[in-house]
Amino acid sequence: MPLLVDAAQSLAFGPVPGDWSLLTASAHKWGGPSGVGLLAVRKGVRFAPQGPADERESGRAPGFENIPAVLAAAASLRAVREEAAAEAERLRELVDRIRARVPRLVPDVEVVGDPERRLPHLVTFSCLYVDGEALLHELDRAGFSVSSGSSCTSGTLTPSHVLRAMGVLSEGNVRVSLPLGTAEEDVERFLAVLPDVVRGVRGRLGAPERAEEATAASAGSASGDSGVSAGPAGSAGPGAGGPGAGGPGDEEAELVVDSLGKLCPIPVIELAKVIGEVPVGGLVTVLADDEAARLDIPAWCAMRGHTYEGERPADRGTAYRVRRRA
Repeated sequence: MPLLVDAAQSLAFGPVPGDWSLLTASAHKWGGPSGVGLLAVRKGVRFAPQGPADERESGRAPGFENIPAVLAAAASLRAVREEAAAEAERLRELVDRIRARVPRLVPDVEVVGDPERRLPHLVTFSCLYVDGEALLHELDRAGFSVSSGSSCTSGTLTPSHVLRAMGVLSEGNVRVSLPLGTAEEDVERFLAVLPDVVRGVRGRLGAPERAEEATAASAGSASGDSGVSAGPAGSAGPGAGGPGAGGPGDEEAELVVDSLGKLCPIPVIELAKVIGEVPVGGLVTVLADDEAARLDIPAWCAMRGHTYEGERPADRGTAYRVRRRA
């Protein structure tokens, strides 16, 4: 089975190991000219060129090549490779600083990825109760250009299949790439700006503070079955409504949160606001039609210590079942 490796982020730091069949990269990633791509085909791999071809290069290349740009791409890669080891070590230290300090500066943040087996210049973290697009816009206003989600899906509105496979939050995800030559002062300024930016986005979305969640949970425990509905779930607070699933003949009552028509992180925020209204062991069902809820609700449960009991089809979306454990 042929294996194609996307080496766009790694090629500047050295040869790509492994038994790949085809390898792709882009010169602008290592500081070369934009618009120059690289495709390496390992000897012995069957490969048919894409697009129209003529007699040049034995029929392997269509049209005219930008020879000066190709030479500049090769020269820039050679120059970058000469300093790759030292620059990789320097960038790794800066990324380690981001990985260590972001969770201390911003509450409810999950740093994603292996701390050791990774590229030296990349770091990804997910902020609970934050809309990724809003966070990117605010950071852009502060002078920082970052991305959200995996690089494969950052240009789309669909949840990242990479983050799905990792079982982490898809909304509120920030991917930071440190370009070659990034200054330590830039990293420090990013760390200084980030907490207020996240706090502002959460405030506009009405996200609960951690202390508010703890207070709601204590109130729910003290009030016994407060908020548990065997009929209409109208007492569930903002965002809740519709019939509960705890009618006659059911094994237990459940509180239903109607988040249909709302984009993440709103379904997660509404879940957090009502989880304290059921007793420990009680069940909350969130109705949502945003595909990102399929990733974010289980991830929220893992971060908060509650049990995610799966999903089931609903009339206009999906019902996500969460059991309170604390």
